[in-house]
Amino acid sequence: MGGVTRSASTAASSRPAGSAGPGSATTSRAVIDLDALAHNARVLADAAGVPWMAVVKADAYGHGLGPVARTCLRAGASWLGVAQLAEALHLREMLDAAGVARPSPDDGPAPEHPRLLCWLAPVLAPERAAAPGSPLRRALNADLDLSVSTTDQLAALAAASAARRAEDPGAAGARIHLKVDTGMSRAGAVEADLPALAVAARAAQEVGDVEVIGLWSHLSRADEPDSGSTEEHLARFRAAETVVRNAGLTPRVRHLAATGGLLWHPASRLDLVRAGIGLYGLSPDPAVATAAELGLRPVMRLEAPLTQVKRVPAGRAVSYGGTWMTPTDRWLGLIPLGYADGLPRAAASAGPVAVGGRRTHVVGKVCMDQVVIDLGPADGSDGAPAAAGDIAVLWGDPTAPGADPATATAQEWAEVCGTIGYEIVTRLGARVPRVCLGAGHEEER
Repeated sequence: MGGVTRSASTAASSRPAGSAGPGSATTSRAVIDLDALAHNARVLADAAGVPWMAVVKADAYGHGLGPVARTCLRAGASWLGVAQLAEALHLREMLDAAGVARPSPDDGPAPEHPRLLCWLAPVLAPERAAAPGSPLRRALNADLDLSVSTTDQLAALAAASAARRAEDPGAAGARIHLKVDTGMSRAGAVEADLPALAVAARAAQEVGDVEVIGLWSHLSRADEPDSGSTEEHLARFRAAETVVRNAGLTPRVRHLAATGGLLWHPASRLDLVRAGIGLYGLSPDPAVATAAELGLRPVMRLEAPLTQVKRVPAGRAVSYGGTWMTPTDRWLGLIPLGYADGLPRAAASAGPVAVGGRRTHVVGKVCMDQVVIDLGPADGSDGAPAAAGDIAVLWGDPTAPGADPATATAQEWAEVCGTIGYEIVTRLGARVPRVCLGAGHEEER
């Protein structure tokens, strides 16, 4: 931190903007800027030009499921998407509690009554799926749209739907999206299996057990605009659509593009796009275009108060294993965040941190519950450059109003840790409180 110091007696009165005194922030927290989220949603929606789904899986990429989902609906999302069934059911409960209407069978998706898509429902034996209270029965009662990749999945869902309709003749069939494998080699029906799946889906639809709403897939290399991969995916998708239509099905919602596709592959936008990482202010590939170049703003700021500042002599080992030694007498600060909170251990002696307008970094290994940062040389009789209670910002938006200009971004953390921005924000642990501001929320320290 360049050796900038101040005496302990004047520390409280001379804290820079964005700092806090002892006791003003008692815990680490992730501050979620919902206005930045809404801004990003508008940027992506304008680029897409078609209806869009807000992907809020994994607790909205670590940002907080409920506030993010509601903000995206206010910003115009007509669909919400999650991976796991438990999270989809939780989201439905949240929306019901917030008074967000469920669409009727005749309603198209809209922000005031959005559709919810879940793509990792469990595969059950048909008799288990049909049992009262089974996960698939709960999914149907929650009016979820569900992805189907195999005939076994289809059979389970059709059994659950038939049992539900036997108890309630007015109940609609299960709403399904047939997923095709266009080259990701993950979920989805491969070319050889798709005809049988399409014929079985037509049969289930004819008896009212299902309604085939969508046809969809994932792009594996949308963040590489010149690779040719997306064009291959799109060609396979078109061929799959022909197979499905030849079986007598007419899915009205075709979706293929996530953030990378909607930004860099216009032909992949089809009827619906799935906005994910871009909503949270991160680029799918900064080598193609950074978040700033895309006009996106970071949504999460991770911060914590320093719990201790101390002077340590030269040559002293810091943290487990002694992998970093103080090169001179140093001022060190302690931050109450560690790998139990989701900080990567790869941030050892690397993770950037801002304190009081200056950039520093983690020194030594990341511990379970805390990390040590270097506050600069302790030369002469000058006092410490920071004090317990001052706010350390690990990542956020350095351009936000009132932000510490030395703040690193989540992408910078990803780069020093050898990973991607998705992982940095998504792995943040549940014991770090999410505090929302903007969109009617007020920040409190």
